[in-house]
Amino acid sequence: MKTPSQHAVVIVAGGKGLRLGAGVPKQYLPMAGKPMLMRTIEKFYGFDNYMQIVVVLHPHYIDYWKELCAEYNFKIPCELVEGGDTRFQSVKNGLARVLDHKIVAIHDAARPLVTEKLIAQCYHHAKKNECGIIPVIDEKNSLRLLDGSTHKPLDRENIKIVQTPQVFPAMLIKKAYQTDYNSMFTDDATVAEKNGLFIRLIEGEESNIKITTSIDMEFASFVLKPY
Repeated sequence: MKTPSQHAVVIVAGGKGLRLGAGVPKQYLPMAGKPMLMRTIEKFYGFDNYMQIVVVLHPHYIDYWKELCAEYNFKIPCELVEGGDTRFQSVKNGLARVLDHKIVAIHDAARPLVTEKLIAQCYHHAKKNECGIIPVIDEKNSLRLLDGSTHKPLDRENIKIVQTPQVFPAMLIKKAYQTDYNSMFTDDATVAEKNGLFIRLIEGEESNIKITTSIDMEFASFVLKPY
C-alpha cells in the first residue's frame, strides 16, 4: 500500500526560450543521455518516491513532453499543469494542485544538479521552523553598484546568491500567491515576504547552478555522466 507523503514539489518548466540555440527549450535538451527535465524530476523522486510531483509546462510543449516520456520510457508519476504568461502565474497554477497540509518545494527545471541532501535539508528546516527556506551561496566576485553615471564598490560579504528549491508550508505559500503580480517578485521568497512569511536562509551548493549557457550544459552533462 502506498504510504502518503507530506512532501510536494512544483517544478517550473514553463519557459519557451531558445537561448541555447536549439530548436526546443533547454529543459528538453539531452543531458548525459536524458532530457534535463527528467534529470531534475529524478532528484526529487530519489529523495521521496511517494511525493507529489507537479510539473508546470508551456501548453505548446505538453504533447512534446509526453512523446519524450514515451521515447525514454520515463514513468515517474507527475501531474502536468499548463504554465502562465509569467513565472508567477506558472507557480500559482502549480500550487493550486498541492494540498494545504503539504510541505512544498518550488524548483527550477534548469537546476538538475541539485542533490538529494540539499532537498532533504530544505524540507527539514521548512517543517521544523514553519517558515520559508531558501538555499544561498556566497558571492565570490568583486562587485560594483551603478548609480546613474557613477559607480562604487559593493561589499560582497553582504551579498548572497539565491538558489532553488525554495520550500514552504503549502498553505502559507498558496495564500501568498493570492496577491496581485508585481514585477518586484524575482522569486518565490519575495512573494512570500510580501505576505509576511518569514524566510530563513540555509547553505546551498556551489554545483547547484541554473543552466543558462552551452558551457553550463557541458558541465552538467559531465557531472551527470555515469562512469
